[in-house]
Amino acid sequence: MKLKGLRWWVVGLVALAAVINYIDRQAFGALWPEIAKDLFPDMDQDGHKLIFGTISTVFILSYAGGQALFGKIFDWIGTRMGFALSIGVWSVATMFHAFAQGMLSFSIFRSILGLAEAGNWPGAAKANAEWFPTKERALAQGVFNSGAAIGGIVAYPVIGLLSAYLEWKAIFIVVGALGLLWLIPWLYIVKSGPKTHPWLSEDERKYILSGQKNQDIDQDGNYDDGYVPTTTQLLKHKESWGVIIASAALDPIWWLFIVWIPIYLSEVFGLNVKEIAFSAWLPYVGAMIGAWAGGLIAQNRLTAGWSVDKTRKMVITLGCLIMIPCFFLLKAPGSATTAVIIMAVLLFGFQIAIGNIQTLPSDMFGGKIVGTLSGFAGMAAKLAAAGLTILVTFITTGGNYIPAFLIGGALAIIALLSIWVLCPKIEPLKPKS
Repeated sequence: MKLKGLRWWVVGLVALAAVINYIDRQAFGALWPEIAKDLFPDMDQDGHKLIFGTISTVFILSYAGGQALFGKIFDWIGTRMGFALSIGVWSVATMFHAFAQGMLSFSIFRSILGLAEAGNWPGAAKANAEWFPTKERALAQGVFNSGAAIGGIVAYPVIGLLSAYLEWKAIFIVVGALGLLWLIPWLYIVKSGPKTHPWLSEDERKYILSGQKNQDIDQDGNYDDGYVPTTTQLLKHKESWGVIIASAALDPIWWLFIVWIPIYLSEVFGLNVKEIAFSAWLPYVGAMIGAWAGGLIAQNRLTAGWSVDKTRKMVITLGCLIMIPCFFLLKAPGSATTAVIIMAVLLFGFQIAIGNIQTLPSDMFGGKIVGTLSGFAGMAAKLAAAGLTILVTFITTGGNYIPAFLIGGALAIIALLSIWVLCPKIEPLKPKS
């Protein structure tokens, strides 16, 4: 049996995992009003907000730690079992939310959820490096990132639909079961890597492996024999820090919007819950289109003969240059409609840039260390996102979000500079002499 385009089945399943990831993580926020009323009936709204904020911070910090942890796990046990472990644990943790009785138990379950959900991102980077030739990696990463955007679009409608028929405890059971169901096609289809997979045609196998020759030292078609430093050696390369700093600067921009869009629309424009539900999904559409566009632009330029260095830097620069003016336009958008359109354009630029930044570990290092560097970058990104999330609560008093948007613009500039300064040439690296 041969399955045509098997590499796209793999990335499609990884993208579907990202959709499930977002449904699982956003279920808590969507159901919080019902949870708070049920578990904390004698507490006022400020008390509910404090508990929600505390539990959410625990989740983000656990998520940050999980990036580094699962980066190592994926490099240790491989892509197939790494994803099975990650999504299996987070699905069970989601289902355990149904048995939470207060802040402590919710914090424990959210912590486990954050640790395990974090595996999705270093796992995607490793699957990308393993299953795709260099010229298709940005597109494959864009397909995966579009899964996160689609998850952002559908999460609230899905939870809203389920809440019409089920209580909050049952909803956690249902959405948790989605991940366990995902394991069936994943373990069935992804039997091994592309070098030995029995369903992969010889033409596709040759296309994938020969396209990874930028990391193929002995020209045997095996990308794993690229430069694989120890963790200490990895962190001695300034290019590694370019990836880490760029991720830590850009990723908080995403969290700035996925956390604060509803509050921003309510405070600044006075939108009610129904109006927010009608509007808040639009920025994710821009993100979804940007995820695809960043990959297609990169693939087009590489096919045209551009170097990896020129292509990555051009596309990352394009994404940042789209974002930066949008932050200044958000200082005075005029209407809620204008604001969500600007945010859609901004997240379009964000996804163009981030998809290519996430391919950099596989552009510069051998496959056996890609998960580790992606994990470190993800951990730094989530710690920065947690810091910005906390900071926004203090700098947006009175509904003034201008300071938050100015910080967002500065972060985009920092990300751009880190790539140009710390990654002078994006190419397979060699051991430091």
